[in-house]
Amino acid sequence: WYAAQNHIPVLAARQEVVLDGVCRLGQAELERVRSHFGFAFASERFEDVLARKPDIVVVASPHHLHYRHAAAALEAGAHVLCEKPLTLDPAEAWDLVAKAEAHGRHLVVANGYQYLPQVDDLRRRIADGAIGAIEHVMVSFISATRDVFTGDRGLNSWRTTFFRPDPSTWQDPANGGGFAYGQLSHALAMMYFLTGLEPEAIAAFSVASDHVDIAEAGALRFTSGAVASISGAAAMPQGNRALLRLFITGDAGLLTAEFDRDLCEIRRFSGEVEHLPLKADDWVYRCDGPVHALVYLALGRGANLSPGAVGATTAATIASLLQSAGAGGAPQAILGRNDRV
Repeated sequence: WYAAQNHIPVLAARQEVVLDGVCRLGQAELERVRSHFGFAFASERFEDVLARKPDIVVVASPHHLHYRHAAAALEAGAHVLCEKPLTLDPAEAWDLVAKAEAHGRHLVVANGYQYLPQVDDLRRRIADGAIGAIEHVMVSFISATRDVFTGDRGLNSWRTTFFRPDPSTWQDPANGGGFAYGQLSHALAMMYFLTGLEPEAIAAFSVASDHVDIAEAGALRFTSGAVASISGAAAMPQGNRALLRLFITGDAGLLTAEFDRDLCEIRRFSGEVEHLPLKADDWVYRCDGPVHALVYLALGRGANLSPGAVGATTAATIASLLQSAGAGGAPQAILGRNDRV
């Protein structure tokens, strides 16, 4: 449903892109997409689309199918944009990263926040020591998605021209339903993108409604020795912008990034205070950035600001977070690239 809302329209507007093949279940729905956007070919079998050897592939299927579809697309030789979460199984996420590298393909995750103005520059500034060696991070994300995870009225808050998402994708924990995979993934991906930290272990708790998580809080330890507190909830009233805030402290100062207020400042122990030159609504969420990046990367240009490794680290963190919450907050190790079996 989100491909028809966001990804396909962005691709259709680009002159370099030919919409060759499209796949989804349901013949009537499939034909609506094919005819509206002008795809040359349509099939309910993803194998038929990949047999046409596309240059780029967007995987926007339900969470629990991402690995199967993305792996097949990479093996078919395509550069891939995969919706978040990258996978539910951390080992499968890292396997996708390995497959992309082995086939010389780009793996992009649909985390749009990383492509907003000033974000990549902020990442570089942190890496260059803007606040020194990172010691602590606090990150929180609160979005207007409660009915997405618990509602019974057809997910009215997520309207689209063509479809509304199947409730089981968002409300069935077996399919990756719940706030952690569906929304906290945005905040965790941003944290890992900005800091470059590698997680080691997590202890967490969650709040559930109708058997699906709608809020969580946890403490992270990184391999560098730094620590973080992470939290989030499906608690923002409808019609309001999602709250995403990060506070990153180092041995030389503090960085605050408030995406819901278009504010970012760096305060150093030297007394210097710096404000990023942000305009109103610069940091309102949008997800065209990853789609454009996929095209540019396939053409040999641009940069991947939401790479598979960040997506895999995020997926592994969420899997361990939920394991810890299910075990009463007992700390859980987080699967890293080198831990992959």
